[in-house]
Amino acid sequence: MNAGTQRSGRYQTWLVFLLSLNFGIVFFDRNATNFLMPFIQPDLGFSNKEVGFVSAALSLTWAISGFVVGGLSDRMGVKKPVVVVATVLFCACSFVSGAATSFLMLLGARLLMGVAEGGIMPISHSMIVNEVSPERRGLAMGVGQNLGSNLLGSFVAPLVLVWIATHWGWREGFYMAAVPGLFTAALIWFTLREPPKDAPHETHEKVTLKQAFANRNVRLCAAISVLLVSYLVVTWAFMPLYLTKVRGVDPDTMGWLMATLGVSAGVGSFVVPAISDAIGRRPVLVFFSFLGVILPLGALFYAGSAWVLAAIFFFGWGLNGVFPLFMATIPAESVDPRLAATLTGIVMGLGEVLGGVFSPILAGAAADQWGLTAPLWIMLGLTIAAGMLALGLVESAPRIVARRGTAPAAPMPG
Repeated sequence: MNAGTQRSGRYQTWLVFLLSLNFGIVFFDRNATNFLMPFIQPDLGFSNKEVGFVSAALSLTWAISGFVVGGLSDRMGVKKPVVVVATVLFCACSFVSGAATSFLMLLGARLLMGVAEGGIMPISHSMIVNEVSPERRGLAMGVGQNLGSNLLGSFVAPLVLVWIATHWGWREGFYMAAVPGLFTAALIWFTLREPPKDAPHETHEKVTLKQAFANRNVRLCAAISVLLVSYLVVTWAFMPLYLTKVRGVDPDTMGWLMATLGVSAGVGSFVVPAISDAIGRRPVLVFFSFLGVILPLGALFYAGSAWVLAAIFFFGWGLNGVFPLFMATIPAESVDPRLAATLTGIVMGLGEVLGGVFSPILAGAAADQWGLTAPLWIMLGLTIAAGMLALGLVESAPRIVARRGTAPAAPMPG
């Protein structure tokens, strides 16, 4: 983006904050069924299999929507209206979720909600790419994707939703989750501009989606997405069970150990991408992927203080901070940024489908066969594999590329 179209630093900060807040509200609602299910299941008489279907359904349509809506936005050349419409639609689906009287009604509401929500983050990343200065791009995309989603969706959501469900009912929890989205949709509409369509993009020539996937960075980022989304989903699904049933940790201690992950992700959302702006994407992605091994190893073998175990969880979960790098920043810097929404949607979509839908099913089958330690060994293999793939990335951080006097990672067949 040239100087004539680039907004002030204040506007860039407001854009990133507002898009992060909006995605945090979206993620708050995405996680609502997980935290409200202890109230929903006995009320509507769900089986455990039906509980699993409700979770997997949203992941599936979220993934498909990320690809379809992101690509549609790129072809239409508009961003802001799509984000606003998607946000309003997800609010409507949250109201329908609260009104559900059967499994099929709730399942349908969550399927539609995934359609509405899935395109929000890819398009938000595309807006950030077009409006934020390249030297702050990694930090901005990290905050946009991770800060609001982790603080609201992983830390605040269980506290607020369970309290509401306990005092008023689970339906009111869904209704409350819908209201803030209407507020952020209005703010986006009235305070953000449509990113310029004709902004030149640094040293990149226009490429097709086929050419984009001929790029080594894009292929590696898609594979890393599958591995690390699987790592996260398996952790959320099986770590609480392992801690309470195998380690004998009491529920309260288990709760704050898991809450440590939300705090870690919130801190990592701006610390990790900021480090990548300074020293490069590749070394950060390699380091934090390998650092993820300490979480399953600590849970499996550390037998000391719960406070030390919490520190192991905090630092091991630091790999959450690299998600914006492989999902958006590196692909956007490696090919034409006008494909940012499309590529982010595809990379996220592959992670959601192959990781978010299938990995908990496979990990559950392994746990039935070999016990609850099996998912933790799967986590260990996933993060090691991600670190090995990250070693093959071509550096794309603008500051590092400029310092080396080389061109950014361009579309290439190898």
